[in-house]
Formats: sequence, structure tokens, C-alpha cells
Amino acid sequence: MLSIIQNYPRISLVFISIVVTFLTSLVYKYATNQSRLKELKQIQKDCRIKLNDAKGNPEKMMEIQNKMMECSTEMMKHSFKPMLITMIPLFIVLALIGSTFSPLIPGHWLFPVWTWYYLVCGIVANMIFRKFLNIY
Repeated sequence: MLSIIQNYPRISLVFISIVVTFLTSLVYKYATNQSRLKELKQIQKDCRIKLNDAKGNPEKMMEIQNKMMECSTEMMKHSFKPMLITMIPLFIVLALIGSTFSPLIPGHWLFPVWTWYYLVCGIVANMIFRKFLNIY
């Protein structure tokens, strides 16, 4: 395994990023109430439509914005549980990745090149996994 990482550090980093993103996506899916999140997103979508229709009526707009704020707050509360579950393991994984890949992929000391690989691959993989796993 170590020889694969040493010979193909960028490909190894992409693979690790995809695996870690998949695992965190699974935790997010099963640690949150997906039906409630879907409902909240629909409420926000309806509120955006109502907000466009209510232009010119500041009281109605304020009422709709308050409803949207309540939905956003509840959605944020739902995301805390999976964040707490994945935070410490993710810090450990990032420390291991940093100590392993910093010597293999040269770059700037402040923001090494391996972090760009990890971030870009993680963001793309996250979008794909959210789409295919129906994560809200």
C-alpha cells in the first residue's frame, strides 16, 4: 500500500478523498432526518416564490423571510449531529494525509498542493454522492 502511495501520490490522494467523502456522506444521510430536510427545502422553495410575489408589501415580505429563517435554523440544527460525528475522525485523517503527502507532493508550506487535490476531489465527489444517494 505504501509503495502505491509513493509511486502514485496524486491518484492515491484522489482515491482517499473520494472514500472519505463517501463515508461522511453516508453518515450525513443516516444521521439526519432526510424526510424533514426535504420538507424544509420545499418550504424554503415555496417561500422564495411567495417572496417574489410579495414585492411591494414589506410586512408580507418580512413574514416570509422570518419563515425562511426558521427553516434555515432548523436545517442547521439537523446538520450538527453528523458534523459532530465526523469532525474528530476527519481531523485525524487530514493529519495523516498531511504527514504522508506533504513530502510526496511538493508545494507551498502554508497551503500545500495536496490540500487542493483533496478539496477539489472532495467537493466534486460530494456533489455526485448527494445526487445519487438523495441526500437533502
